[in-house]
Amino acid sequence: MTRTDMPPAPDERASLATFLDYVRDTARAKCDDVSQEDARSAPLPGSPLMTLCGLISHLHWVEYYWFQVVFLGEEDEGPWTDEDPDREMRIALDVPLADLLSAYDAQCAQYRKLVAGHDLDTEAQRARDNGKRVNLRWIMLHLIEETARHNGHLDILRELADGRTGR
Repeated sequence: MTRTDMPPAPDERASLATFLDYVRDTARAKCDDVSQEDARSAPLPGSPLMTLCGLISHLHWVEYYWFQVVFLGEEDEGPWTDEDPDREMRIALDVPLADLLSAYDAQCAQYRKLVAGHDLDTEAQRARDNGKRVNLRWIMLHLIEETARHNGHLDILRELADGRTGR
C-alpha cells in the first residue's frame, strides 16, 4: 500500500479526499501482519472494548452512519442499540481482522464514489440533534478527525501487542 497525503490537485475536494484516504490507509497499515490473537487483545484495563478489531469495526460503522444515515438520510441499521451503544466494537471480536479490513476497504471505495458525485456544499438529509444540517465538507472533515484520533489508539494497541511502531 502506498499512502500519501499529497493531493493530486491543489483544491479543497482533492485535499479532503486525499487526507481521508490517508488516514484510512494509516488505520489499515496499523493492522498489517498482526496476529488474530493480538487483533482481539484489549490490553488497556480501563478500555475493555479497545482492540484492533473493535476499532476497525468502529471506523467502518462511523463512516456508515455519517454517509448513509446522516448524509443520505437512510434508516439507521447499525449494530448499536440503546442497551449496547458500542456493540460494533464488541461483535468485531467474532470476526477475523482480515474480513473487517476487507469490508472497510469495500465500503471506503463505495464512499469515494458517493463523495465524487456530490458537491461539498450539499447538505445532509438528516439534521443533527441541534436541528442543524451539516454539509458533505463537514462530514469529510469530521471523518478525517475521527479516523486520525483512532489511528493514535491503533498505534498504541499495536505497540503493546508486538512492539511495532510507526507507519
